[in-house]
Amino acid sequence: MNEITFNKPYLTGKETAYICEAVKMMQLSGNGEFTKRCQRFFETKYGFKKCLLTTSCTDALEMAAILCNLQPSDEVIIPSYTFVSTALAFVREGAKIVFADSMNEMPNIDANQIEALVTTRTKVIVPVHYAGVACDMDTIMSIAEKYNLIVVEDAAQAIDSFYKGQPLGTIGHLATFSFHETKNIISGEGGMLCINDERFKARAEIIWEKGTNRAKFFRGEIDKYNWVDTGSSFLPSEIIAAFLWAQIENMDQIQKRRKTLWEKYYKLLAPLAEKQKIKLLQMPDYATNNGHLFYLVCNSLQERTMLIDELKKHDILALFHYQSLHKSDYYSAHHDGRTLPNSDRYTDYLVRLPMYYELQESDIERVCNVIAEFYL
Repeated sequence: MNEITFNKPYLTGKETAYICEAVKMMQLSGNGEFTKRCQRFFETKYGFKKCLLTTSCTDALEMAAILCNLQPSDEVIIPSYTFVSTALAFVREGAKIVFADSMNEMPNIDANQIEALVTTRTKVIVPVHYAGVACDMDTIMSIAEKYNLIVVEDAAQAIDSFYKGQPLGTIGHLATFSFHETKNIISGEGGMLCINDERFKARAEIIWEKGTNRAKFFRGEIDKYNWVDTGSSFLPSEIIAAFLWAQIENMDQIQKRRKTLWEKYYKLLAPLAEKQKIKLLQMPDYATNNGHLFYLVCNSLQERTMLIDELKKHDILALFHYQSLHKSDYYSAHHDGRTLPNSDRYTDYLVRLPMYYELQESDIERVCNVIAEFYL
């Protein structure tokens, strides 16, 4: 029986041709033709005011943290149930992380709990759109406006997903995306910072270019460039951008296929959810689904462990996901002691099922049959 792996990067067929084209252009170090092409695409299609490709979403988050101009006593509110990069980018700038719990219905940050966490030291809120499903952005932006806070959307998983018809990543002041090989469109490693607030545009470009105004120099706006701010080497090579462009050209096709697979899973597993054997995502009416990942929630840690083991016996690789950051070895001593039960529940109970472009519907049927037999 063939193995059903958890993820398989999808290649459109043009990646190597575009990489060869980039090589022939003899500008490989970044901010060349393919980089500009990718950035223009996202600015035009989704309405971001400015996009800057990065070597990872982690880099994009680090750029966002620098732009927030944090001081050592400043606080940043993030969900505990997220990848470490969401927190680490701000910790490296000296901020204190204040963890928020997830919603009961889904892993996204509980927007109704955020205001109670705001203090005079709060400077930033970082909502994470888990599985590409939007957070309650009206509530979050309202709190941000009330207390003059910056909102950084961690949209790593949320490409081509929407909140009340508005593209995710266009709502907050800043936003970050991932093109890691596990995402919908990929470049191996790769990411993007999106700037929606005019006050950050000029400085973002300087931080992106190692703290220099080199981009202005290349545009002919100044006669020489200089070191003018902090920054790092955040921009990716043209090799990465060329690979990404091949994916972008096929994004509509990729998205359509992933959504079809997601719906297949949901249809086959809905009967188990109706019997309360498992829990599935109940899509909020303000959000759309981009088919990034499919997860179910078990009723206990022991049950989840047994289910993953059972799937593995049938050559199916399913995985759990994040570990609550407020309990992490690195940062637990800095947490204020509040219990975050929903974050811990998703840490212990959530299972991600195989999801990738070349997954066959017959594979999904096989996965769901094993799950159904497990719960008999």
